[in-house]
Amino acid sequence: MMGDVGDEFAYTRPARVLTSTQNRGWSMKSSILIGAVLLVLGLLALVVPVPQREDHSVKLGDAKIGIQTQSNQKLPPAVGIVLVAGGVLAMVLGSRKS
Repeated sequence: MMGDVGDEFAYTRPARVLTSTQNRGWSMKSSILIGAVLLVLGLLALVVPVPQREDHSVKLGDAKIGIQTQSNQKLPPAVGIVLVAGGVLAMVLGSRKS
């Protein structure tokens, strides 16, 4: 037909077939890496405080009166515990050989 440019030249790439060992090897390595990252983030969430800065100011014409406050707050312990548990679980499941 006129107007359908390129339809007769369309090329579909054949699908790549992965064997079970190729696919499993990639997912095992990636899950161990993701588990390690989650474990480190979870431990940091339990220990390192997150700095927070607030600026309270009033501007009247050309004059500006303000106060800046800074505080360090830790994340809730539940966040760190969930991240650590998820990291350990991902590392254990990634290292299992089935």
